[in-house]
Amino acid sequence: MLLNELLTDAFERIKEVVHQTVEGLSAGDLTFRPDSAGNSIGWLVWHLTRIQDDHISDARQSEQLWSSAWFDKFGLPLDKDDTGYGHTSAQAASVKATAELLLGYYDAVHAATVKYIDGLKEEDYDRVVDTRWDPPVTLAVRLVSVISDDLQHAGQAAYVKGLLQA
Repeated sequence: MLLNELLTDAFERIKEVVHQTVEGLSAGDLTFRPDSAGNSIGWLVWHLTRIQDDHISDARQSEQLWSSAWFDKFGLPLDKDDTGYGHTSAQAASVKATAELLLGYYDAVHAATVKYIDGLKEEDYDRVVDTRWDPPVTLAVRLVSVISDDLQHAGQAAYVKGLLQA
């Protein structure tokens, strides 16, 4: 189905930016912040992955990969359900990980996302996945929202890498 292919292509583009940005960086590079209130590359990639994991898991009605496999590996001083939304500067600074760990989590979430999209049928996109909004959010809208959010944060991470390497 064309829609599945287009969505998969969008998520693949995010993956390219994430990998180009993170690969080869040290743990110190990943915690670099342009100023004391800015977000680091590590936080940005962790956050975009958490949002994708949270939203896609909710849509497919399954446990998040973060909860089932990655929370303990990261060992962050955050609640298990924390996605980074609304983080203070101190909370954002507490997100520290190696490139391998960040990319491992990201790649697992990406693979689960692509597998989920591959199994969707056209009628699935109209299913309401969140009634807290007016109008209620459909699966199609949720997927586009995740893509938009991920692309913005991946671009921000690439920008921070440029500042780091300047």
